[in-house]
Amino acid sequence: MRDIRGTVSELYALGETCALATVIDTYSSAPRGAGAAMVVSASGEVTGSVSGGCVEGAVYEEALEVMRTGKPVRRTYGVSDEDAFDVGLTCGGTLVLYIEPVNRQTFPQLDAVLSAVDDNRPVAVATVVPSSDEEGGRPGRRRVVRPDRAEGDLGPGGERLADALDDDVRGMLAQGSTGILRYGVQGQRRGDALEVFVQSFVPAPRMLVFGAIDFAAAVTDLGAFLGYRVTVCDARPVFATTRRFPSAEEVVVKWPHVFLDEITDQIDERTAICVLTHDPKFDVPVLRSALRTRAGYIGAMGSRRTHRDRWKRLREVGVSESSLARLHSPIGLDLGGRTPEETAVSIAAELVQTRWGGSGRALRETTGRIHGDTSPQPLFPAGFGQETE
Repeated sequence: MRDIRGTVSELYALGETCALATVIDTYSSAPRGAGAAMVVSASGEVTGSVSGGCVEGAVYEEALEVMRTGKPVRRTYGVSDEDAFDVGLTCGGTLVLYIEPVNRQTFPQLDAVLSAVDDNRPVAVATVVPSSDEEGGRPGRRRVVRPDRAEGDLGPGGERLADALDDDVRGMLAQGSTGILRYGVQGQRRGDALEVFVQSFVPAPRMLVFGAIDFAAAVTDLGAFLGYRVTVCDARPVFATTRRFPSAEEVVVKWPHVFLDEITDQIDERTAICVLTHDPKFDVPVLRSALRTRAGYIGAMGSRRTHRDRWKRLREVGVSESSLARLHSPIGLDLGGRTPEETAVSIAAELVQTRWGGSGRALRETTGRIHGDTSPQPLFPAGFGQETE
């Protein structure tokens, strides 16, 4: 729902009822993962996507019916359906969707959820969904869970379920995961009488771009497009301006390594660090600091000669070989690009490839499932030690 929150928030503020269709489960080569959403307004306007076009027409009709009846439904679309070619996933996958009417009565906590998302505060929404395409259970009951509190009525006898659910959801929220939890009728963790769809909203990952050059502007734009909160840092105030980097969340005028040392405790495995200065007086100190952090991606721009000189200088200041192995240098995938925008695409491609474990090869040269495992890959080996003096 993150990508359609503007539309949902606007309709909600106007007091309108809309239909929200959310992917709650997938099988095989589904084009969108759990959490992908589409909203249909009372006037019939559509925002978002649940399948990249495969089933949107059928979901649209279901959404109109949901708004008419006021009753949520669960629907499964896939190649096993008799009308697979018309409304199924001709790419071979299966999507399970939950389609619900949304307004101030059905989702009174929505304002608070959207505010948390906008403020980059972690929050999860747990919604009871029917266990099959047939109606059943208590669909639409929901609970909003934060790290320090939870609210929402799960119905009669829901205290035991709420206690179990809160613990489980907080575990998912800590990992930023989205999916279905199953419980017995009394809230037992073993059972499948109740299915609860949990959608986690965690703060967007950070991208730190060092070096306020023209390439940095393109990387910043693409990083923001990919959902990163981008910070640009450079020691030169004449270059580090918000006017030059309108897509950045913040622009910092400081020596890169000084700024990085100040925010080390804010850097986690989802953080991407892009060092674009290719000037030893800037990039050696900041890379030395970066390789001490938990950042999942650390890349540095420059020619192969610059790369060899950079590694030599980093070894001289005590950076170990195991830490140097984390460094993506020269940065990006080999796409043959020349311009700042093409270089930014190369860097973005490597970020995606690193996150999801892709081969980086042309799809026509590979076999098997296109999307592969839907779980992100570790961005560096488990237990990888931080750089020490």
